[in-house]
Amino acid sequence: MWLIPAIAAVILIGLDQATKYLALVNLKPIGSMVLANGFLDLTFVENRGVAFGMFSGQRWFILLLTGVITVVLLYYFAKLPKTNEYKFVRMSMVLIFAGAIGNMIDRIFRGYVVDFFEFAFIDFPVFNVADIYVVIGVFVLAFLILFVIKDPEEKKKDE
Repeated sequence: MWLIPAIAAVILIGLDQATKYLALVNLKPIGSMVLANGFLDLTFVENRGVAFGMFSGQRWFILLLTGVITVVLLYYFAKLPKTNEYKFVRMSMVLIFAGAIGNMIDRIFRGYVVDFFEFAFIDFPVFNVADIYVVIGVFVLAFLILFVIKDPEEKKKDE
């Protein structure tokens, strides 16, 4: 039950850290470069906050908050029914976990999160691969909770 999600999380975290390493080595010295003209730039940012720069400079609070969220996520992951119908819930939780740990690694070892993707066509914060994991994971989980997963009582009514 835990092996495949653990391997997936390690791979996802590794991919996130590899892209951040590439940004540190190649992008930090130049600051920014155009990847897809008018659509996507690569812009090196040292993010010392969380989403949209909230709690900027409060590293230990952010680390504590991330730790608590991660423990709660693991607890609920362990409590999920082992049935096939919850596989997408488990996958979304792995994405959220991998994103949280990827950014937590940055905060612990660098004191900031490496962000580098920037949409050129809208005013949107610069983000990274771990952020993508979290956003996709949260959207999928919210969709499943709101529209797919039914309470046992609702299942009985539908049958």
